[in-house]
Amino acid sequence: MVSKEEIKKLADLARIDIKVEEQEKLASEIDAILEYVGQIKSVVGSGVGGSDTPLKVRGDWGVMNIMREDENPTESGIYSKELIAEFPESEDNYLKVKKIL
Repeated sequence: MVSKEEIKKLADLARIDIKVEEQEKLASEIDAILEYVGQIKSVVGSGVGGSDTPLKVRGDWGVMNIMREDENPTESGIYSKELIAEFPESEDNYLKVKKIL
């Protein structure tokens, strides 16, 4: 269980002011959230979902996405002229944007 002192420490780190009443409420809410995350972790770690699941557990790294190969990629530059024509300002096939720095 997360203590009120830990809630206060987290609030101080986040630079927010939390009243004593709110600390008790947050402690119980955080406990519920951590319990839920634990349930999700146990399901993902158990391999539920078969081979079609988009998540894979990989050793110490935890859960990672599994990407598929792009089988029919669009030819590079095929839509460039149309896209550049729609942009407010362009120069030499580059999009001009406002200088930020």
